[in-house]
Amino acid sequence: MFDIGFWELLVIAVIALLVLGPERLPGAIRSTARTIRSIKSMAGNVKSELDEQLRIHELHENLRKAESASMKNLSPDVQKSVDELKAAAQSVNRPYAKKPTTTPPTDQEPKSDG
Repeated sequence: MFDIGFWELLVIAVIALLVLGPERLPGAIRSTARTIRSIKSMAGNVKSELDEQLRIHELHENLRKAESASMKNLSPDVQKSVDELKAAAQSVNRPYAKKPTTTPPTDQEPKSDG
């Protein structure tokens, strides 16, 4: 990925040993490794989530194409059944549709006690 060879790694290790010292170098290596692992894990999670969303989007597109293609080439009997099902679905949903709530205008003003 970074195209770093053995000699470059050796130079980095020697510089890290000189800068950090032998006491702090193992902790720095562990911390760096832990950070790299967490970054790889997050990148893998993002990649898998994007793949899943792309797959879902692709399935929806294929389903829409299949529905539009099959709805155009229906026999009259099947088309009649589909129309009846749509009408039944609308009649079932009709009672649950929100009705506009209107309050009648009142000409009376509220009376005050004082």
